[in-house]
Amino acid sequence: MVLDLHDFDRDQLAVLCREYLLAGHLIDRAGMPHLVGDYGREPMRDIAIDEWMGASPVYTRRMQRALGYEGDDVETIFKGLQLDVGSPPQFMDFRMRVDGPDRGEFWLDHCGALMDVEPMGEDYVFAMCHDIEDPTFDATALATNPRAAVRPVHRPPRVPADRHPHCHWTVTIDPATEPVVQSALTDRIAATRAASVVLPARDHHDGDGLPDYHRPFDPDLWLEDFSRGALLTIADEVCLQGHLLVMSFVAAVADRYGDGDARAIGRKQFIGVAGVAARRLARCLSLEPGDDAETLDAIATVVSLHPGLRPHPYVDVRVEHGERLVVVLGACDAIAEEGLYNWIDVLAAGDAAPLDAIVQAVDARARCVAAEAPAGALAAWEVVLGHDRAAKPAEVVLTEFSTGADFVFRPRPTA
Repeated sequence: MVLDLHDFDRDQLAVLCREYLLAGHLIDRAGMPHLVGDYGREPMRDIAIDEWMGASPVYTRRMQRALGYEGDDVETIFKGLQLDVGSPPQFMDFRMRVDGPDRGEFWLDHCGALMDVEPMGEDYVFAMCHDIEDPTFDATALATNPRAAVRPVHRPPRVPADRHPHCHWTVTIDPATEPVVQSALTDRIAATRAASVVLPARDHHDGDGLPDYHRPFDPDLWLEDFSRGALLTIADEVCLQGHLLVMSFVAAVADRYGDGDARAIGRKQFIGVAGVAARRLARCLSLEPGDDAETLDAIATVVSLHPGLRPHPYVDVRVEHGERLVVVLGACDAIAEEGLYNWIDVLAAGDAAPLDAIVQAVDARARCVAAEAPAGALAAWEVVLGHDRAAKPAEVVLTEFSTGADFVFRPRPTA
């Protein structure tokens, strides 16, 4: 049996949404080490700035529209941070306080990104917590109000070494402040098919839970607070955030080093996230290899749910599971982005390496073998078992250096 999002209840969807948010955060953990290795720390820093400035205003506005909380105040900014791949809950444990429409504060009780970077030394900490965060926090806020200013109270490098919270920031909106100007890369990302893709209309009033976020900011929001229909929309929007971030990342690389280098790094990034996210999905859904039929069912479910292959209105990757398990790529918006590279372009070129990383996260004996594509499809691969156990791809191993790879979300406290 192949499971899709529609087969899960409200609590299960909340769990999957957290996994999708963390997978989106790992996009950087999968891509940036290759930049450092090829070009050094400073180019990595500059590309990260462009990447987040390019994508975050676009996907922030999409989520505002999807959940009905558009506005121009601090409360709206904080709602967006709660549903952003840059701040997956608990791993990036944002705590927030609204002091008025024009002022608020947030602090991180735990910063998983800092835990990843601190062992690399103070130069890397400074690059992330100063050079990158200063412009990118303001770029995210400009989606709500271009006169919002995000400024540090304190931030790493930590003094003393165990200082908590890890960082602390103020957010103020002042009509006299010079407005932040949207970057040229943001304009390019806003013009993509991903930015304007229309997701399925869903009944957000389909039972218990919040149908939207058109209500006062809740600093203790849990995804379980939303209705099942709203969570289905959140899941799709979060997966779309990942694709927008990838296009922004690869465009920033291409602008500096050309399309060839950018595509090569984007492919490595896709493989890394593909394997780590698949392993996490299999674990959270308790999917393990069994007999061949059970193993293929587990693989089919992980492929169907994988955030790199969703949302389906944008990415037409489907699973056909009868006598054989076949993964099919159809014509879709994800491979029709003019002038911008997308992960799905890797699959359209017939490269199964990211799919192999996904299926082997469930069972290392699995392989994706090119198959005849159905009429109208672009490519297809049959998933076959019985091979020798594959070594874990180097791109996956590199991504697993992030503490996010094995991070365990705590369950919602019971009353």
